[in-house]
Amino acid sequence: MQELAGRLTSLDPEASESLKVIAYFDGLVAAGAGLESLVRAATILSGTAAGARAGGRVTRVDAAGRRTHEDAPPLDGFLTAVLPTDAEGLVWLERAGSPHANDAMVVERLALAAGILLARRASPEAGALERLIDGAAPLEERAAALRRLRLDGAGPLRVSARPHLPSADATSSGATAGASVIVVTPAGLVRAGIESAAAEVGAGPVGHAVASGPAEIPAAWTDARIALALADHRRPVVAAEDLGAMIVLARTFDASGPRHPDVDALLGLTERSRAMLAELVDAESVRAAATALGMHHSSLQSRHESWTHQLSYDPRSPRGRARYEAARLLAALTLAAT
Repeated sequence: MQELAGRLTSLDPEASESLKVIAYFDGLVAAGAGLESLVRAATILSGTAAGARAGGRVTRVDAAGRRTHEDAPPLDGFLTAVLPTDAEGLVWLERAGSPHANDAMVVERLALAAGILLARRASPEAGALERLIDGAAPLEERAAALRRLRLDGAGPLRVSARPHLPSADATSSGATAGASVIVVTPAGLVRAGIESAAAEVGAGPVGHAVASGPAEIPAAWTDARIALALADHRRPVVAAEDLGAMIVLARTFDASGPRHPDVDALLGLTERSRAMLAELVDAESVRAAATALGMHHSSLQSRHESWTHQLSYDPRSPRGRARYEAARLLAALTLAAT
């Protein structure tokens, strides 16, 4: 993150400052900062008073960095954001007049950080799971976290990644039956879960991977997030193991790096065209794909020819299918990172 911010400074100072805001709040979340510290950080970064309402209590810090004990002021005209884990929660910046360049980013990251803090407090298992999926944590600490979750000796473990749905809780339909926690990822808020590999996966969208013990859990978490990026309405549950050797390609993905022309060509199609193309490539024949899409086969054949021209290869040919699958994987990861 720091390296990327440095690169952007000479290109776009505002983008560089936004990345610094993200890194600042992510550091506070990783350190387990409390709500007052998060609000104070928003004040420091914005230079104006900030506040949060969570759990029926208001936390405010003035522009000088001092905690105030006043109620929330009228918020009309101020930048606000609802907490992603609490529809009743709210954060804000108390700036009069036009917002500064990074005010919206500060409010957004304050809301995310405060939401994660509340989720941690609501679940005593959350801290242990966060430690377990942290690849930087010493192995003995991850082993201890596994014992706190009562999963040591449970055999192979399934690590799952699900999109965070603010209106749903950890026990809603489809969520993991084991421990879960909301974490910040480059793709936004994601609910991480862990349970015995023998348990039912549940409804999607979800990506999951299997680990044999605490040493493998961080890598399984990375693979689960890759699998989640590939989940869609056609295949809502994706197991990293089913990707085969493609997982090796996915692990090398860098959202900040240059994109291959095959990926650009695929992303140049409309979302509907990409969905139709996926159906066409996966089907046994053009006629079978047309039936599934509710189209006349000649119309789909015409689109097939057009897509072949746009992509510069036939995605249904043996070699073209391999190129297409690689491009589809990288395109999905690109979209998830934006």
